[in-house]
Amino acid sequence: MSFKTIRGNLLFWKISGVFTGLLLLLGIAYVIMASAVSQQYFYEVNQQLYGNIAGHLASTSKPFRDGRPDTLVTHDIIHSIMVINPGVEVYLLDTSGRILDYVVPDKSVHRHSVDLAPVLRYIDEGGRSYISGDNPKVPGERSIFSAAPVHENGRLSGYVYAVLASEQQASVLSTLKTSFFLSLGGNIFIATLVIALLVGIITFFLITNSINRVAATVARFKEGDYTARIEGHGKGNLGLLTTTFNEMADTIVANMEQISATDRLRQELIANVSHDLRTPLAIMQGYIETLLIKQQQLPPEEQTRYLHIIFDSSRNLGRLVEQLFEYSKLEANQIVPQKEPVAIGELVNDILLKYQILAEDKRISLEFAAPEDLPQVFADVALMERVIQNLLDNALKFTAENGSIRIRLINQTDQITISVSDNGSGIPAGKQSLIFERYRQVEGAEADNNKGMGLGLAIVKKILDLHQATIHIRSAPGDGTTFWFSLPAS
Repeated sequence: MSFKTIRGNLLFWKISGVFTGLLLLLGIAYVIMASAVSQQYFYEVNQQLYGNIAGHLASTSKPFRDGRPDTLVTHDIIHSIMVINPGVEVYLLDTSGRILDYVVPDKSVHRHSVDLAPVLRYIDEGGRSYISGDNPKVPGERSIFSAAPVHENGRLSGYVYAVLASEQQASVLSTLKTSFFLSLGGNIFIATLVIALLVGIITFFLITNSINRVAATVARFKEGDYTARIEGHGKGNLGLLTTTFNEMADTIVANMEQISATDRLRQELIANVSHDLRTPLAIMQGYIETLLIKQQQLPPEEQTRYLHIIFDSSRNLGRLVEQLFEYSKLEANQIVPQKEPVAIGELVNDILLKYQILAEDKRISLEFAAPEDLPQVFADVALMERVIQNLLDNALKFTAENGSIRIRLINQTDQITISVSDNGSGIPAGKQSLIFERYRQVEGAEADNNKGMGLGLAIVKKILDLHQATIHIRSAPGDGTTFWFSLPAS
């Protein structure tokens, strides 16, 4: 027997056991209620059938004479009635409910009076309602009765009070009730088992069918079918389970796709890093070897030119390594911005002074426009300097000689917008969403002449993300490019 079969059988017996227990409890409650209702029904029928006994005795036997019980007349009549109906016990009461005389199968009467409230109610309603009264033989017990007033010369002398459910009758009824309880209980128990079995089988089939469908889909997903989803969500807990699984499967697939994309980017990183680091190293190695081999043959001017090339290559190599480390720290969330009020106009002006020589070497003009009384921004000054430098580096890289680069600061009350524009080659619309991804570069002749790892704009985006700011771009081929972002005013 397999584990699934054992588990299924356990589920079946659990379900069947629960239903059996519930039905047994309902059956027991039904038997108790049926017994109580049937007993009350029996008493009510007896009270309606024999309710005229007291009235008959009061009208035919004249049980009182001069306000006192006439036992010589009444006892014979009462005994005749008891022969026909042995369950009747007759009492004669005075006007206060005190027992004056009685005729019962034995003499064990323990009460000396009867509560008249039920008696008077019975007489007023004419015996039409089910009413119980005191049983003089059993203190504290209520029994059905028949009652009638006795008048002499228009004056109330007392009452005839007939108990219709005697002690003997109660004993017989108790025996019958026990037999009835056992018989009915046995039948209900058998019916309960049958119903529980049927309900258990049907419920087990319905539940396990849905569970098996869920299990089959989960098994397909585990075996590599990542398109497997549970159809027909339904309602209730099972519907919640299927919905949760489908959402979990979507999340897993999305994570796997993200991992695959990250792996592809990792491979691109290795290729790009290898290329970008190998190029300046190869240049440096080539010129150093030339100097070592031909040092005596090369004129001093040529040696100086070689040394400048080696120096520029080493500087480019250092910049590439610095960018790589900086981006890795941003990617690992190891950089926390230390925000403070920053005079953004002064910061931009200082940066432009540093880039003035680089721009002049390429015959590119740098323009700066900012309103007076510009408020400060709330940012990390070192990181903002890095953002503006990277945007300027990008603009210088893709702007041809005799071009221009313009930086503008715009006061928008609660925030300051910083824009960097150039009149370079521009970026096609289809490529604009890619340039902020790491190691992405614009394709084309201009890009081919300015190779690099493509980390500058990716670093810009990461830093602005840390400042809850967004970098925007507006560009078209041949019309230049504008980058802008906004920072909260301090």
